[in-house]
Amino acid sequence: MRIVDIKTAVIAGNFDWILVRVETDEGLSGLGEAYWGTGVVELIDAAKRLIVGENPFDVSKLLFKMQRGLSGAGAQAGATVTAISGIEIALWDLVARALNTPLSTLFGGRFRSQIRVYADLHAGEEPTPESWARRAKQAVEQGFTAIKFDLDAPNPYTRDISDDADPRRSWYEPYNRTVGSAERRYLQQVVAAVRETIGPDIMLALDCHWKYAVPDVIQLAHALEPYDPLWLEDPIPPDNVDALVTVARSTRIPICTGENHYRLQGFRELIERQACSIVAPDIPKMGGLLEARTVAAWADLYGMLVAPHNVCSPIGTVAAAHLCAAISNFLVLEFHALDVPWWDEIVLERPVIRNGFITLSDAPGHGLTLNEEVARAHAKPGTTFFGEPV
Repeated sequence: MRIVDIKTAVIAGNFDWILVRVETDEGLSGLGEAYWGTGVVELIDAAKRLIVGENPFDVSKLLFKMQRGLSGAGAQAGATVTAISGIEIALWDLVARALNTPLSTLFGGRFRSQIRVYADLHAGEEPTPESWARRAKQAVEQGFTAIKFDLDAPNPYTRDISDDADPRRSWYEPYNRTVGSAERRYLQQVVAAVRETIGPDIMLALDCHWKYAVPDVIQLAHALEPYDPLWLEDPIPPDNVDALVTVARSTRIPICTGENHYRLQGFRELIERQACSIVAPDIPKMGGLLEARTVAAWADLYGMLVAPHNVCSPIGTVAAAHLCAAISNFLVLEFHALDVPWWDEIVLERPVIRNGFITLSDAPGHGLTLNEEVARAHAKPGTTFFGEPV
């Protein structure tokens, strides 16, 4: 069996879902997904030229060839790694289908077949604690046992100070990462309202998107500790591990990070310095399934859990779920498309998520079949749908 082509389709979801199909001379194909981003499709095409004609079963060798062949384009991080990740997922899907076995089997088999997912809810429809609480209640009523909110969402205390504004009206200044007392009280009220609404047993994660300064986020974390957050995600900018260690050792809330890191080397210092308690690799971005498996094993040596970041279509989501099934230290997988009503309609096997869980089947590969009619209807204009202009 030999690789004859690699094609892409870009679906306009809540993000651009870049689907990747590896085709062989025996008619068998595998379907993967790469994280969205400028230049990713072009880099997939560049990587294709390095592995067409190769045996798709030699996945590690093909990864080596792509990483070495694209080293000048940045194969240690960034869009190049993302492009390779999408191809890698498609290769593993192809191999598993050829062997008539689920994708999880290739990574050691399953610890679990039900994968808990958390609903990323962003924020309330209005900047009030009551609105955030209503959104949380809706997700719980849909069966989710884990949810996440973005603390960095706009609120009444994040007004830009323009030249004609009175700076005494607000503590907020948009560039220095501070949290004023009024904003901190507001965020505490929001989290308190959510926790009171969902009760003590629903997992409640909180995301900061790298917004805050070290002393400010430590104060904020102390204010939020009584509400038992599952984690505080990306509290400070991602470029200083020492600063993150300071935050992690200053609060009882577990720190989660990792969505902006690539390959094992990007996670090594985080893990070895124990700068977090939970790592969040984005599998179709950071290197693929095998690289994420390696990161998970490394994290396990240090007693850390794994909660993959995920903004994918069902293809990337369920592929990630197979990896989550195969690692002992899995915690929960992100679901970022609650507001996309046709999210699981682009595959034939649905619902993909039921009562807050993905239940993996024993079908070969990731087990999903693309609904090409629906996928094509949502293809991004100006792109190609597996070689055909959109």
